[in-house]
Amino acid sequence: MTAAAALRAAVQAEHAAIYVYGVLGAQTSATAQPELHAALVAAYAQHRARRDQLVARMRDLGETPPAAAPAYDVPPRLDDVAVVREQARRVEAACAATYAHLVGSSTGSLRRWAIGALTDAAVRGLTFGAEPEVLPGT
Repeated sequence: MTAAAALRAAVQAEHAAIYVYGVLGAQTSATAQPELHAALVAAYAQHRARRDQLVARMRDLGETPPAAAPAYDVPPRLDDVAVVREQARRVEAACAATYAHLVGSSTGSLRRWAIGALTDAAVRGLTFGAEPEVLPGT
């Protein structure tokens, strides 16, 4: 995979993460589950920032960033905290996998940035109950 293709895939993963976290946050009570809600809101903000950074990098390379899809898959029932946490873990695992590809497809400052993004996704996955992995995203 080329660096440009890996960047494109990372932008697409971030579009999906933003959508899913928006839905998860909207379906989680800030009063009944304040810690979970705060973690979802923080994840949403971080993924928006990462998406914006990726889009800027693509534009700096003369690439056109991909647009977001109109919608992404989420379970029909999100009234169970365990389901919400599982969806958040899946989002972080998908982002970690995408960033692992970007690490392997890039060099220099882009690779260093991708390592930070991969680490961030892996740690955030732990927040939602993921098991620690020796090599996250692989």
